[in-house]
Amino acid sequence: MKILIDADGCPVVELTLQMARQFNIEVCILCDTSHRIERQGVETIVVSKGADAVDFVLINKVQAGDIVVTQDYGLAAMVLSKKGHPIHQNGMLYTEDNIDQLLWTRHLAKEARRQGGHLKGPKKRQHENNEAFKQNLYQLIEELLETNAL
Repeated sequence: MKILIDADGCPVVELTLQMARQFNIEVCILCDTSHRIERQGVETIVVSKGADAVDFVLINKVQAGDIVVTQDYGLAAMVLSKKGHPIHQNGMLYTEDNIDQLLWTRHLAKEARRQGGHLKGPKKRQHENNEAFKQNLYQLIEELLETNAL
């Protein structure tokens, strides 16, 4: 098991690294040239800027059992199809039970914007978002480690 971080615009890189160190889990940070994020002792893959460039590299790198930190619903769906475990930066676990609804909601929002509608952007990040992320990532890691130990 390793943790891959879709790091472009990701506010929980440091939290993820702290948790990974606690459990001695390998981490790979993936970002484009405009968000270069490098940390000592952590593999960083920097790709050229471009629509979904990081996503394509990440999905080719992910293996069954890996954890992927991303806010991208489309990428999360692809991770699920490869038997990975995607988690949102706010702590929501993407699952087979919720991914279709999330993708549908994203589609509706895109259609509304295309037709000139204005939708509110995301709310300002709160301390509670970080706490939910830490709690759910910790629980996910514990469950995966327990499952692999059996």
